[in-house]
Amino acid sequence: MKAVLATDLSAASEATIENETGLECLGRIGIEEIHLVTVVPSNVHAGMPGIDFEKRRRKALDRYRQVIEGAGFDVETHVVRGTPHRRIRGIAETIGASLTVVGSRGKSPLENRVIGSTARNLSRTTVTPLLVNRIERETDEPSMVRKHLFQRMLYATDFSKNAEQAFETFSYLRHATQEVTLVHVKTPKDPGLPEGEDPEAQLAELADQLQEWGIETRTEIRQGDPADEILAAEAEYEPTTTLVGSRGHSRLRRLLLGSVSEDLVARANGNVMLVPPERTA
Repeated sequence: MKAVLATDLSAASEATIENETGLECLGRIGIEEIHLVTVVPSNVHAGMPGIDFEKRRRKALDRYRQVIEGAGFDVETHVVRGTPHRRIRGIAETIGASLTVVGSRGKSPLENRVIGSTARNLSRTTVTPLLVNRIERETDEPSMVRKHLFQRMLYATDFSKNAEQAFETFSYLRHATQEVTLVHVKTPKDPGLPEGEDPEAQLAELADQLQEWGIETRTEIRQGDPADEILAAEAEYEPTTTLVGSRGHSRLRRLLLGSVSEDLVARANGNVMLVPPERTA
């Protein structure tokens, strides 16, 4: 399996790359090859006086390469020019990546405009599963908030086809997972199950599958706004990563469904993993 690890060469990005535990987690789920990607913004030109961004970025990537190779991965580096989320998404699609990883400090409105914008834009448009690593805020030497990426998972489902697809990622995540909390939020906006079907029974069926793999599970039915209730469950159970299916980049769907996955990327305390809809030909 291949992963794209996107970096803007900031201290926050470095925290993700130099976290030995996080790299070990990627190895456990079957990642063997990591593509380090950094994007030079389109408005930065090579001829600008005193600035050689591409050279500086290649030097930094070479240092990161050594760290990741030392953890046992094959590494490719990419310095590209353009709009960050579009170039990252394009490389992930081109190489057939199974996962895209990006760091984000989240929450602060100012930081969201600068650091978090790539994570937010990827959450809307990614074509591969996206792992947003939450990095400590307001510190000069940040670290990852949750160093074990997949140890304690919170999986939120509306029982849609896309949510089922997100659950299927446990086929490989299970090698690094010890505990899963399964949550369904009842809401008038998105009823999820046909009338007469029991959400508790549906969750119990999913729990049985995880328990067969030796994973400790609990289930919970909540009611209210999906994003608010998922975030409340995150605060209660403190998972290392919250796993959800994303609804893709349909503008109408984002409007109608309240952009739950985008809210989680912006507001969650821990890591968030989004699984996009399967692409149709």
